[in-house]
Amino acid sequence: MTQTVSQPSSLAPPRVLGKRIMVLADYVHPFVYRAGFPQGLPEVDAVLAAGDIPGYYLEFLATKLTVPIIYVHGNHENEYVNEGDGRIPARGVIAAHGRVVEEAGLKIAGWGGAPRYREKGGGQYSAYEARWGLAKLAWRARDGVDILLTHAPPTGPHAGSDYAHRGCPELNRFMERRHPALMVHGHIHEYEGRKLEYLDPVSGARVINAYGYRVLAV
Repeated sequence: MTQTVSQPSSLAPPRVLGKRIMVLADYVHPFVYRAGFPQGLPEVDAVLAAGDIPGYYLEFLATKLTVPIIYVHGNHENEYVNEGDGRIPARGVIAAHGRVVEEAGLKIAGWGGAPRYREKGGGQYSAYEARWGLAKLAWRARDGVDILLTHAPPTGPHAGSDYAHRGCPELNRFMERRHPALMVHGHIHEYEGRKLEYLDPVSGARVINAYGYRVLAV
């Protein structure tokens, strides 16, 4: 049974989107990456990949499912394939970073990468880049958004205790401004214990850690 963090009684229940989605991040799950997939998987309307998903895994999903597969990149930026024609983005999937995409009757805003925690390496952003980039994304989502799909978590219960996995406050700001029904992130593995889903007390968004894979009714 799914548990949730207790919320103040004044917090409204999350907005219902009437969809079933598969979410995944950070781990090539053996239930998914197998010859018999999608046998045993409930029917879903879309797949949301919240970063650090290898390109071959994304392309595998695209060959096995007929629903839209929307992704953002992670801090390791491994959402590429190389088959002798250079390093190219995974094919058959939809990149959402910095965009609002409309698929399966859903408006999905995407923001990939993680707050910078080391000097070199892609897939990271500074506080300035987060502030301006997410302000632009909020403007693009000015007509409303159903889901915020990110790699890093917002600040709050899902943020890691170490610097590399800290939450991004600008994601909280985006949620305050645009009130998505659902916020899906990756980046937070389960070495600190499973992070229970919760309702953000300011925006009312249902916040989900997509590590591994899950199927959600939203």
